[in-house]
Amino acid sequence: MSEFVLALVADYGLPIIFCVTFLSCLAVPIPSSLLMLASGGFAATGDLVLSAVLGAAFCGAVLGDNTGYWIARGLGDRLHNWLENNSKRAVLHAKAQVYMAKRGGVSIFFSCWLFAPLGPYVNYISGLTRFRWFHFAAWGVAGEFVWVGAYVGLGYLFADDITALASLLGNISGLLVGLLAVIGLGYGWWKASKPEKSEG
Repeated sequence: MSEFVLALVADYGLPIIFCVTFLSCLAVPIPSSLLMLASGGFAATGDLVLSAVLGAAFCGAVLGDNTGYWIARGLGDRLHNWLENNSKRAVLHAKAQVYMAKRGGVSIFFSCWLFAPLGPYVNYISGLTRFRWFHFAAWGVAGEFVWVGAYVGLGYLFADDITALASLLGNISGLLVGLLAVIGLGYGWWKASKPEKSEG
């Protein structure tokens, strides 16, 4: 896969960088982080222009985030009755709305880069819960700035060892997502096991 991604960058340059970051933000399973590292490496060798690589990756990611948001928001309007007609779905929908109202911005920001595998799903949840678009877009732009800058920058600095760096960063990202899942499950179990306070 690594060789294929490197060949894509070498053959198609900026258009493939834009397309891959765009599609990855819609949950299409493609190695966008590896591609950004590779494109940074090509910029270091002079085959691509660093500012153009950053611009293509950033624009693709931001456009992908917002496309996911608006797709989900449109579906949310159509699914409103379906969500509300079932008590379990209605409760989950309400909890998601409360969570996004309290911590939506921070979740959007960190899902763009620190917990990047969750990013597309946070985009969809933001749209489904009708999180305010301006705030979504602002937090998303900030997060993608960090994601694109970090990966392209690391590729530029460590151009001689892209595949080892990609493997290391992939392992760290997977570990962080796994840790977040364990914490979330533990918190859910703790909340569920607490005895309910009796009224009166």
